[in-house]
Amino acid sequence: MKRRNLRPASRRALSQRHSIAAVAFAALVALTLAGCASGPPDKGTTPQRPSSSFAVPGLEKPAEVLVDRWGVPHLYAGTLYDAFVAQGFIAARDRLWQMDLWRKRGLGEMAKDFGPAWVESDRAARAVLYRGDMYREWLAYGSDAKRVAEAFTAGVNAYVAQVRAQPALLPPEFALLGYQPATWSPEDVVRIRHHGLTLNFTSEIERARAFCAGGPGIKADWLRRELDPPVTPRVPPGLDPCNIPAAELRAAYMRATESPQFTKANTRLAGAVALVPGSAESIEARRIEEEEQRQQQAAQGDPTGAYGSNNWVIAPKLTATGRPILANDPHRAHSAPSLRYMTHLSAPGMDAIGAGEPFLPGLSIGHNGTIAFGLTRFYMDQEDLYVYQLNPRNPEEYRYQGRWEPMTRVTERITVKGESTPREVVNTFTRHGPVLLSEPGKRRAYALRAAWLEPGMAPYFGSMDYMRARNWDQFRAAMNRWGAPGENQVYADTSGNVGWIPGGLTPIRPNWDGLMPVPGDGRYEWSGFRNGDELPSEFNPARGYVVTANENNIPPDHPAAKKGVGYEWSDAARARRLKELFAAKVASGSRFTIEDSERMQNDIVATPAQRVLKLLAGLRSDDAQTATALRMLQGWDGTMDRDSAAAALYEVWSSKPLRAAVLKAGAGDSAAALAAPGDNTRMVLLLENPFGWVTNEQRDALLLKTLPAAMQELSAKLGPDPAAWKWGTLHRAEFRHPLGGIVDAATRKKLDVGDWPMSGSSFTPMAATYRATDYKLTAGASFRMVLDVGNWDASRVINTPGQSGNPDSPNYRDLAPLWLEGKYVPLVYSRSAVEKETVERIQLTPGK
Repeated sequence: MKRRNLRPASRRALSQRHSIAAVAFAALVALTLAGCASGPPDKGTTPQRPSSSFAVPGLEKPAEVLVDRWGVPHLYAGTLYDAFVAQGFIAARDRLWQMDLWRKRGLGEMAKDFGPAWVESDRAARAVLYRGDMYREWLAYGSDAKRVAEAFTAGVNAYVAQVRAQPALLPPEFALLGYQPATWSPEDVVRIRHHGLTLNFTSEIERARAFCAGGPGIKADWLRRELDPPVTPRVPPGLDPCNIPAAELRAAYMRATESPQFTKANTRLAGAVALVPGSAESIEARRIEEEEQRQQQAAQGDPTGAYGSNNWVIAPKLTATGRPILANDPHRAHSAPSLRYMTHLSAPGMDAIGAGEPFLPGLSIGHNGTIAFGLTRFYMDQEDLYVYQLNPRNPEEYRYQGRWEPMTRVTERITVKGESTPREVVNTFTRHGPVLLSEPGKRRAYALRAAWLEPGMAPYFGSMDYMRARNWDQFRAAMNRWGAPGENQVYADTSGNVGWIPGGLTPIRPNWDGLMPVPGDGRYEWSGFRNGDELPSEFNPARGYVVTANENNIPPDHPAAKKGVGYEWSDAARARRLKELFAAKVASGSRFTIEDSERMQNDIVATPAQRVLKLLAGLRSDDAQTATALRMLQGWDGTMDRDSAAAALYEVWSSKPLRAAVLKAGAGDSAAALAAPGDNTRMVLLLENPFGWVTNEQRDALLLKTLPAAMQELSAKLGPDPAAWKWGTLHRAEFRHPLGGIVDAATRKKLDVGDWPMSGSSFTPMAATYRATDYKLTAGASFRMVLDVGNWDASRVINTPGQSGNPDSPNYRDLAPLWLEGKYVPLVYSRSAVEKETVERIQLTPGK
């Protein structure tokens, strides 16, 4: 089969690449592809695996699972709810340790198996559990939400029982850590809320910190975060921004919401001797842990910049086939195993295929044979930080509407490994939400109010409703009930209709904008939530397509634009580039193909770089090093190719010395740190239009004087010859396992996946966000999908690094090389197509 070059990074022939690493990588890709870039490898390249059979309590009728060569399970069940029992069982078979860790972290049960270092994070995790009425909670999702969760968890528990009976089936992480997987209850699926990409709370903290510094701080905040639509933040009356303990609050929020970070200081492997407090080993482990935490914070920066997605839908009148095309590539933090898990659920009344997350029933991205759907984040503001005055006589009372109101105390019993008696800890709650930090000595406390703690807000669980819709009206109704996180959904159906609709629970703030912490004394209250119909939507738009990429896509003339839905969006560079590509294609008169969508998902042109390059066009320098840098950049087009020396120079220069200099020029030396890490759009805007903050001459001097620092860093890391530099030598794709930092080198090699040169950047459609300390990939497309709506077997997909969470499985890392090269595999759907690609058959029978 003929190979197709799917992205600019692959334009150079492999014969022209002289790097040993590149040649070795090319060989690996060739072996993986087995002679195919766009379709399945020859049948003989993937051996058939032995069939197996399991008795599964909870099943009403026998079910069959056909696993294709890419590890996608196609589940054929006899009843609707049997499909979810089978999904829970097979997801656990593929991802049990990942699922168990998600549950353990979400419920605050880490200390039970990992020791006392996790007690405080367990307490914090329990503070953000849903604690409301479960009857109302289940009804919020639809009539059978509870029944679905019961079926799914029955399947998970059936596999847990299986591995307990047959220890050989237990994933290796359990042996490494010396514990057994837990059983699930249906409530676990919806009570856990921290995994929904929480936003805005930390930005409120940083904005208050900046405004405390006065005029320079206000400039710093302008540089720190773009606000769209433009708004001037104001300190709410009654708030002293200088009293906000920024570092402590950020740490408290992260303890409650972040993924678990295993270190040698907080977790011991099975059989390892515990560290002696105060010993040299203990001190060194703690130092490493603190350094890892520092790097993590540096990598996070602004979460809206790292986590995004692209999606689009194209109407039949613009496609080569006369059928709609729907494409989606959600961007999230990379790891091994993958966040995404692909499944095909076929049962009476449902035949859906696509991706979700392994610990949730159903699918959030995919199609059901009639409609197709794909999501990106819609950055509505669903969080607020409330600041309270405490009663000097009772630190668990806070002032509200002129009186002292008691906090609600909840005593938690936390079981701790190695301790015979559970520890008792206390979480406190105000009328607004969990208290994340209390400072009795200063008579202040701080609580989180989050829409995602309301009934019906379990992240992504609302997809159970829309994944079974059969037309636009049903889909729209489901999205009007969608809660969290805020999402853009694109839609297409086999009748040729296309559309876009955002959804999410949007608080109404009648007297403030949500950009700053507010006093919790009763003056700043939500007055309910907006009706979903208040948000914009499109159905069969005249232009023939819809593109979203986390930018502010509320039309300026729409009433919602003035309702404060949200101000802090992802950088618009990806959206700008994609819309340019769409407009050019339509203007050319040629029709869109599946391959066009693949190329656009893997596009590596950075429009911010192109804007900065225009400012360099006429500059010259007598300094030899600066002159060399100018020649490299002035002859470059902004394509972030892994083989490009200019791309390496631009990224190092723009992300470090140039950005630091712009922050100082805009905010001044004293406030520059308050702008960190700095907003890329604001940086480019200030360079293009100095606003009187600096002159054009000062701007040009700044551009020139910051180039040598980047050249020196590259010389130190890549050698003295710029002709030998490559962006991919610095920017590398590595999928790290959560235990990678605490196991030995041999085990780490087994658990981690890859260390490959990577194209792209944070601002290319092929998002490739990297860690500031070492340029290693941290976030990007976790999954890519391009659907040929109606001719479903022609659809294309890729997950990364693989479908399985078992390091010994052939499907643990097999998809990563294809993903890296911008390649796809078929998303087979019809029974006949599935049968042709099946490599394993699993029979599930009802069990007692």
